[in-house]
Amino acid sequence: MSNKLRKLNAKPEEELKMDMSPMIDMVFLLLIFFIVVSTPMVVKMDAKVKPSVAYNAKQPEDKHGRIVVNVRSDGTIYPVNVEEGVLETDEDITEYVRKLKKKYDNQGFTARLHLRGDKKSVFKHSRKVIKASAAAGVDSVIFSAYDFENKKAK
Repeated sequence: MSNKLRKLNAKPEEELKMDMSPMIDMVFLLLIFFIVVSTPMVVKMDAKVKPSVAYNAKQPEDKHGRIVVNVRSDGTIYPVNVEEGVLETDEDITEYVRKLKKKYDNQGFTARLHLRGDKKSVFKHSRKVIKASAAAGVDSVIFSAYDFENKKAK
């Protein structure tokens, strides 16, 4: 018996129901697709760097293309992954920034220096990182600071 004939012969008290299982399967497939395709953007932070507090600190909108460099209170300069070791010379910093800039350029992002300077460090160390980054072709700098009200790193 065809569906049309079954509907015509159905008693008035019987309700027609829609099968939702294909819809649920499709939702799960889309969910899995978006989880697999998306890439989470995580900015690692060096726990030994305590940024300053700023009244006008605000969260940058775009998190892509950040080249994170940490300047500790003793003036040592580390990349985002501390296990990679200290960036001792200007050439080390320039090469580190140049390598990441090339990676971000290939991905279509604008490379920016995210400078996480400790509040007790001397600015000359941060200036060294900024100059070396400029030599690598990165002239945009984001300074990390705590929001005065929330005491949350930006």
